[in-house]
Amino acid sequence: MKKYEIMYILKASLNDEERQTAMKRVEERLTANGAEVSKTTEWGLRTLAYEIEKETKGFYVILKVNAPKEALDEFNRLTRIDHNVLRYLITVDLD
Repeated sequence: MKKYEIMYILKASLNDEERQTAMKRVEERLTANGAEVSKTTEWGLRTLAYEIEKETKGFYVILKVNAPKEALDEFNRLTRIDHNVLRYLITVDLD
């Protein structure tokens, strides 16, 4: 398994309970397919550089994961259709 860093942005309009549920659901997408989440960092609410789906603010979250390719493929598929996630980016972690 390779190490990856995943950054995603949730809608700012979610209340705390909805945001925690959405974050848990994102992590479950990874762990259900064999990935291990080693660290979760919440950057919090920030202003976006440009509007995304008519949103000007977003809640940033960063995950450090060890994952096989299959877990990332399924994560991509499910996250694309999740209406609470505005954007996400997966990069290889070189640490």
